[in-house]
Amino acid sequence: EVQLVESGGGLVQAGGSLRLSCATSGFTFDDYAIGWFRQAPGKAREGVSCFSNRDGSTYYAESVKGRFTISRDNAKNTVYLQMNTLKPEDTAVYYCARPPRPGTYCSLVPGDMDYWGEGTLVTVSS
Repeated sequence: EVQLVESGGGLVQAGGSLRLSCATSGFTFDDYAIGWFRQAPGKAREGVSCFSNRDGSTYYAESVKGRFTISRDNAKNTVYLQMNTLKPEDTAVYYCARPPRPGTYCSLVPGDMDYWGEGTLVTVSS
């Protein structure tokens, strides 16, 4: 069974940092790109970052470039999202997700993913 489990969310003041983790199981981790997405209250889910398994490329939404860093540990089947200089507008539930087929290019489009974790809430106070 494919599983993705996020952790590391919490309440932080503006300017602070958090590191999210996405622990995966049930599939060959090395074969898949993994993405981070978020959904703020009343807003559509949006792509945040993706780490390609094909060539190690990383992709970021413009709103988080320079502040967030994605990484992956293939030995632990885990993807991380280091979030620095957090802003109140970063408040959202953060999800990690996997595309349906191995070897797929990274995507920040939620509709391109088919397996999702339950999410972890990040709240940034002003």
